[in-house]
Amino acid sequence: MSVFAIADLHLAHTMNKPMDIFGPRWENHTEKLRENWLETVSDGDTVVIAGDVSWGMRIEEAEEDFRFLESLPGRKLILKGNHDYWWQTMKKLQEFRDRVGAFSVDFLFNNAYEAEEFILCGTRGWTLDTVYNEEDAKIVNRETERLRTSIRAGESLRENHPEKELLVFLHYPPAYGNLRCRPICDLLHESGVKRIFYGHMHNADPSRLVRQIAGASSELIAADYLQFRPLKIQPMN
Repeated sequence: MSVFAIADLHLAHTMNKPMDIFGPRWENHTEKLRENWLETVSDGDTVVIAGDVSWGMRIEEAEEDFRFLESLPGRKLILKGNHDYWWQTMKKLQEFRDRVGAFSVDFLFNNAYEAEEFILCGTRGWTLDTVYNEEDAKIVNRETERLRTSIRAGESLRENHPEKELLVFLHYPPAYGNLRCRPICDLLHESGVKRIFYGHMHNADPSRLVRQIAGASSELIAADYLQFRPLKIQPMN
């Protein structure tokens, strides 16, 4: 069985949110995603979805998007993106999942999961800047602590499986060009993680993508960047 990753599905089964306004690659993107997912992912696999799952503003408006996810093979682990306004407390998220029957979905939120050769950790993160204003600084610090909580949970899981690699998933990139989210980068360096996966970036300048940050490789997994095909994560040699 395998672990895959993708971000920015931007599902809108009950919302009037056509994505092709963002470019021709987004035309019929939900159908492209479904076809590629069915070709790539099997029932026993795990897919980490790194944010921006649904355009639903309220949790009820995300119901059809979760039913769509449930129709796809594999276990899905979802973390929050900047457009996931439907996001709730863990208790409410789990109640919502169970009510709509999306039993293949779990939430990466102040916790960690084991899957195959990996321990999976993550959080949303925040925008990049050289100096944060007071409000943004509060959010960055909160997201850093959420990532710390997730990594600690991962390290606890790893005590019984020291051979498993700890992976970190973020919605926002930890770095782009000369910009850094310094508190998160510092934590990533402190944790010793070797691979980071993130979304959020659409039409990014390839020359500004930071491939190595905080002692780790970093990889963009936005759905349009991956041509709407989940990326298989290979074990490190």
